[in-house]
Amino acid sequence: MPRQLRDGTAGGPRQWSRTAQTQRALLDAARQVFTERGFSDASIADIVERAGSSVGSLYHHFGGKSELFVALWEQHQLAHEEAATKAVADARNKGVTDPGQLFETGARAFLHGSWQRRDLTLLFSSGDVPPGFDMMRRRRGREWIGQNDSLLRLTDRPEDRVYAAILTSLIGEGAYEVAAARTRRQAEKIIDAVTEYARRLMAGGPWHPGIEPPSIGTTAGAGLGLDGIH
Repeated sequence: MPRQLRDGTAGGPRQWSRTAQTQRALLDAARQVFTERGFSDASIADIVERAGSSVGSLYHHFGGKSELFVALWEQHQLAHEEAATKAVADARNKGVTDPGQLFETGARAFLHGSWQRRDLTLLFSSGDVPPGFDMMRRRRGREWIGQNDSLLRLTDRPEDRVYAAILTSLIGEGAYEVAAARTRRQAEKIIDAVTEYARRLMAGGPWHPGIEPPSIGTTAGAGLGLDGIH
C-alpha cells in the first residue's frame, strides 16, 4: 500500500490530488512493466520513465520495487473483494437466501474479475514474485476461506474447514484458467465449468463422520441453479 495511505500523511486537497495522481501513474506504469517483463526483470528505471516520475518519488510513495508489486496485488485483491461483496449483496436484495446460491454468485464475480484483470491474475500466479509474497498470498487465502465459512454458514469443525478450503481453492485455480483463456467466450465457458464443479461439491454439503452424504446423481444442483442471479 502507498506510504501516503499507510502513514496517514496530512495535506490539503491539492496536495492529496497530486499525491494520488503520482501514485496512480506509478502503479499503472508498474503494471505495464511487470506484466511485460516479470518482477525480476522489471527495473525501477523503466517504471519511473513510463510514469513520467522519478526514482526518488517511487521510493517516497512506495518504498521500492517489491512494495510496488505488493501494492498492485493489494488493489487487485480489493477489487475482487468489492465485486464479490456487491454481487452477494445484490443477490440478497433480490431475495436469495440459499448459501450455495450466494457462494456461486460471489464466485462468478470473482472469476469475472480474473478475466477483466487477467494480466494481473497471470502475473501474481507466475511464481516470479518478491521474497515473502507467497506467505502473504497464503495468509490472504486463509482469510478468503474464513469469509466463505461465514457465507456458507459452516461450523468450526475441521471437516467443515476443509470443505470451505476445497471450494475456495477450486475458485482460485479456476481464476488462473479463466485468465489464461484465449477469448472472452472461452473464459465464460470456464467460469460455467468452475461454478458447476462447485455446485456438485456443494450438493452433498460437508462430510461429517458417521453421516453418509446423499448421492450426487440425485441432488446435484438442488437449490443452486443460476436462474435469476446472473
